Amino acid sequence: MENSEKDRLATAVVDRWSSFQDALAGAKRGYPLQAFLSFADAARRYIEVPRHDALVRRDVANAINGLAEFLHLERKRVPGRVLSEADRRECLFFRGFDPHFKGDEPPGL
Repeated sequence: MENSEKDRLATAVVDRWSSFQDALAGAKRGYPLQAFLSFADAARRYIEVPRHDALVRRDVANAINGLAEFLHLERKRVPGRVLSEADRRECLFFRGFDPHFKGDEPPGL
């Protein structure tokens, strides 16, 4: 994969992370779900493309590392979907597996 494509995807992740944090700070009543989903979608695309590349951008790793814990501590009420997606992105990025994958479990699970 070309570095320019990887850099473009990483820039999108960082930009959407910043937009989500701004929306989180500005929204007093409702949760900025759309801003989070936009960030999660950009993170998913970044995770899928350089899957076999050992090098990742530090700013993307900083945005995804501890994401679920950050969201849980940031607000009292966080939609379950948001926490689930945050946990899923962390597992995909750092551990290389999808904890919500269905279909390839061993018999009996």
